[in-house]
Amino acid sequence: MIAEESAYLKNQHKLKNSRQLVSAENIELEDSEIVEMFFQRNEKAIQASQGKYSKYCLTIAANILKNREDAEEIVNEVYLKAWNTIPPNRPQSLATYLGRLTKNSAINLMKMRLAEKRGGGEVSLVFEELEECVPGGSSVEQAFSDGELEREINRFLSKLRSTHRKIFMLRYWYCYSTSDIAARLGITANTVSVTLNRTRKKLKDYLQKRGYEL
Repeated sequence: MIAEESAYLKNQHKLKNSRQLVSAENIELEDSEIVEMFFQRNEKAIQASQGKYSKYCLTIAANILKNREDAEEIVNEVYLKAWNTIPPNRPQSLATYLGRLTKNSAINLMKMRLAEKRGGGEVSLVFEELEECVPGGSSVEQAFSDGELEREINRFLSKLRSTHRKIFMLRYWYCYSTSDIAARLGITANTVSVTLNRTRKKLKDYLQKRGYEL
């Protein structure tokens, strides 16, 4: 479900003036074909990934870092990380895989820059909100990098109404502010906040019933 929502949202939040220019045939490649190119150590895999997902990854990085140049640097690094990790990894969804690499890299850079400051802006707020849904002894980053937990969250999200699922994804995957989410979906910020609060409580109950200690 994260993969499906990511594919939908990347088309909804395109950024203009991307630096990467690629041919139409690369854009048409399926994820499985691109992943296979990585396994064959074909450098065109990077070009194909850029053509299909550069704007999507740039959106994620820019929302976290709030700086275009920093976001572009992160995205460029992501393709090298993908090259170095595929193989051995064989992602079923390249969008989710690249999105996760982008998000983690952007958050790490943000943490470095905020190391001597109190608080971390929107990213810190997002993490604070999710703490109640994190298994004991884990950080938010560690918990949501766990494969089994991610699958459980996918199953939980699949049961939500479409609008509620989009709100959850925009907040906790893309790190949008509640006001930005409201503007994008044509609803009030209060509706976004109430929906997020209720969804977190439902997620917490859902995970506890499946044996997670929160």
